[in-house]
Amino acid sequence: MPVDFLTDEQARRYGRYNGDPTPSQLARHFYLDNSDHKEIGIRRGDYNRLGYALQLCTVRFLGTFLPDPTAVPPVVVNHLARQLSTDPACLPRYRQRFATHHQHVREIQSRHGYREFQDQPEHFRLVRWLYTRAWVSAERPIVLFDLATARLAQRKILLPGVTTLTRLIAQVRERAAGRLCRTLVELLSGERRTKLQALLEPAEGDRLSLLDKLRRSPTRISAPGMVAALSRLSDFRSMGVSDLNLSRVPPGRLKALAHYAAAAKAQSMARMPEDRRIATLLAFVWVYESVAQDDALDLLNQLITVG
Repeated sequence: MPVDFLTDEQARRYGRYNGDPTPSQLARHFYLDNSDHKEIGIRRGDYNRLGYALQLCTVRFLGTFLPDPTAVPPVVVNHLARQLSTDPACLPRYRQRFATHHQHVREIQSRHGYREFQDQPEHFRLVRWLYTRAWVSAERPIVLFDLATARLAQRKILLPGVTTLTRLIAQVRERAAGRLCRTLVELLSGERRTKLQALLEPAEGDRLSLLDKLRRSPTRISAPGMVAALSRLSDFRSMGVSDLNLSRVPPGRLKALAHYAAAAKAQSMARMPEDRRIATLLAFVWVYESVAQDDALDLLNQLITVG
């Protein structure tokens, strides 16, 4: 399972300010209440108070601390400086105090309950949550990535490195995909597997596989077109999978697998690992048999109407 599903730009933007926060974001994440003022007010020096406020509001907004806590948009600095009645020009002094940065990070984590990514039981809960979503739905990895980032921020779990999170998502999706394939393949007898495998083989004297032909919906509103539609439906039914009980498989995952088979090249599917290939073909036949039936009925209705 590939882990590089983020573009370079998406990876660069992760856990960083990407332009100025909106007015609503400033009001929500960068407003200092009485408790914040009391916490910040015990710091000595305007630069320490402003720097501490920046770190506190940054972790609220981004879900992580920055290597350089002063690498924030000027609008954020000015917004906090006004609330603290502080001159923003003092901020460079804070930038130079690396030990103070780390001390403030530890204090903020302790006071506000921020935890590390690997801390239990939250890490286990995240993995379980990701796995459930990956099993039930067919969400793209970038969607899972964004949802996981939002969940971590909401639950005050500090964002891990971008590679750590992308690898975790890829691993979880691979586990869910493996379970899906095993669940489908276990339902098949040897005879049914053989029939499904044969879908990828070209018919004698034809360069197209049966899979290629079954993927084509009827287009001609004519008697020969009706015959072709019924022949297509008969080919689907000859696979003998319509009576299988697939209630254990989430419908969304089944449809996603079927749609993949409907678009992928037969040669690409032939190179898949055997269980994944058979599971993909089973999903295609099971889902598209009803599509072929609907296509035949639609064509019949059009023929009657034209006639």
